[in-house]
Formats: sequence, C-alpha cells, structure tokens
Amino acid sequence: MITAPPAWALALTYWLHLLATVSWVGSLAGVSFLVLPAMKRALEPETQLVFIEAMQKRLEPIAWFSMSLLVLTGLFQMSVNPHYDGFISVSTQWSLAILTKHLLGIVMVVVSAIQTWEVIPAIRRAIVRSKKSKDTAELDGLRRREIFLLRMNFGLSVLILLATAFARAS
Repeated sequence: MITAPPAWALALTYWLHLLATVSWVGSLAGVSFLVLPAMKRALEPETQLVFIEAMQKRLEPIAWFSMSLLVLTGLFQMSVNPHYDGFISVSTQWSLAILTKHLLGIVMVVVSAIQTWEVIPAIRRAIVRSKKSKDTAELDGLRRREIFLLRMNFGLSVLILLATAFARAS
C-alpha cells in the first residue's frame, strides 16, 4: 500500500499547481480581454504584429514553464488522489473529468507549439519581408491567426477549469 505524502508536500504541490494555472490562464485572460482589444484600437495593423511578436516573446516562457509545472504537479496530485483508478479510466465522474481536462490540455500544448514554433517565427520573417516589399497581406493573415490561437488557448483553459470543477465536485 502506498503511504500518503506529508501534508506540507501535498499543500506545496497544490499551491504550485494553482500558481501555474493562475499565471498561464491569467496571462491568456489579460491578453484576450485587455491587450488585444486595446491593441486593435490603438495600433496600426503592421504595428499590432510587431507588438504581438514582442508580447509572445515574454509570454511563451511563462506558458511553457507553467505547462511543465502543471504536468509535474498534476501527475503527483493524481497519483495520490483516492479517486484515481487508471490513467485512461472513465469509470467515475472524477476520472472522466480528469481525462477531459488532460485531453484539452494536450490540445492547448499543440496550439502553444504551433504559436511558438510556426506562427511567431513566420511573423518575424514576414515583418522583415514587409519592410522591403511594403506588402502587408501576409502580415494581416498571420496577425489574425495569432489572435485566433491566443483566444483558442484561452477558451480551452476555461474548459479545463470547468472540467476541474466537475472533478472537484465528485
């Protein structure tokens, strides 16, 4: 039989998990509800993209660190939870909610990877090209795509929090 971890270790794990959640989801909420609308009103489309690229440069390390911390602390929490009965189990409301949460989390990781390793580098290249050619069509498409991905990740985070609420309620 596995012995329960000390209360301080479990409390530390919960705190780190919540801190990572607040950091990541809070930044997505701030960007979605505050930064993007203000950016659209205050900046020209070409400048918006430069701003998005600079913002993402600051946001990406927070997001990737938070994701790593969430995985580590989440696995620990799951392993000591009395409801845990297998990684892909759907036998209870708790296990179904946790599985849903993890599947949504995987989609968030994929979206973040697309942003980090596809869209943002494309934005950097397009900014350089547009300075030479003055063609902004590519920039407009990339700006719309990046905003869509940011908002998609925020929506996924809201669904993850909903799944967490269902798990806690069971």
